[in-house]
Amino acid sequence: MEVQAEMEPSSSISLVAAVSYGIASMAMVFINKAVIMQYPHSMTVLTLQQLATSLLIHFGRRMGYTRAKGIDLATAKKLLPVSIFYNANVAFALASLKGVNIPMYIAIKRLTPLAVLIAGVLFGKGRPTTQVALSVLLTAAGCVIAALGDFSFDLFGYGLALTSVFFQTMYLVLVEKSGAEDGLTSIEIMFYNSFLSLPFLSFLIVVTGEFPNSLSLLLAKCSYLPFLVILILSLVMGIVLNFTMFLCTIVNSALTTTIVGVLKGVGSTTLGFVLLGGVEVHALNVSGLVVNTAGGVWYSYAKYRQKKAKPAKLMSDLEAHKK
Repeated sequence: MEVQAEMEPSSSISLVAAVSYGIASMAMVFINKAVIMQYPHSMTVLTLQQLATSLLIHFGRRMGYTRAKGIDLATAKKLLPVSIFYNANVAFALASLKGVNIPMYIAIKRLTPLAVLIAGVLFGKGRPTTQVALSVLLTAAGCVIAALGDFSFDLFGYGLALTSVFFQTMYLVLVEKSGAEDGLTSIEIMFYNSFLSLPFLSFLIVVTGEFPNSLSLLLAKCSYLPFLVILILSLVMGIVLNFTMFLCTIVNSALTTTIVGVLKGVGSTTLGFVLLGGVEVHALNVSGLVVNTAGGVWYSYAKYRQKKAKPAKLMSDLEAHKK
């Protein structure tokens, strides 16, 4: 028991991991939006982010800065489907930022818990608690209300964002079912994810027609210093986001990562009204976003209470069995 306690991360490390992921996740939305506004080839941006991650970890391992292990074929096979769904989620999310403003993008992404609950019921995980179900429905209702008041409504952009929600749901369900990440460090998970992504993303940028025009445009854009700074920042933050996300999941839990994601959305929604433009303020739009945010916070609280109640219920069951 003492050995197990020593292996568990301290509360300070858990807190730092959660806060770091929240800050990185919130910053990444605005950085990606800034890049996409000037350089519309989102698939190429994602490919560059994953390439930068792979090269950094590879050379870091070769130079002895990290103890991350090399590629294991069996583990790679387990993580390949996870990597495909993860990158499909990010690719569609990036593409949706071309036509969807940040507050509405966040509102749509908050539909992920609803999709996860539906997938859970379909896969036989059982029904959610009343509070969880109601909070998710409130979040979805807020999203619909906000969309009705969105004067910059872009049907294609909304479709891409909803497709991203689907792929994110499949990614989360697949990770939970596979257990392929067991025993891997956050650096190793990052390396597998980025390395396995490259063939898939390379295929996409060719099929979608981005390449080779995206490369020539990128070279031309990089001569403009402000864009080059934002692009480099995007590549660096892509690495930071992936690391903090996997680290938060490992030292805390997938639930904590989800809750942090919802809570950071509150700040992102607020800042989205004043940064980068593209948002027309309307009573219906604002009301819907408030309802959507309230549902997200309620969902986080309900899941926290649900997780906290599990150990207590287990102890009471054990005590009853002893009697």
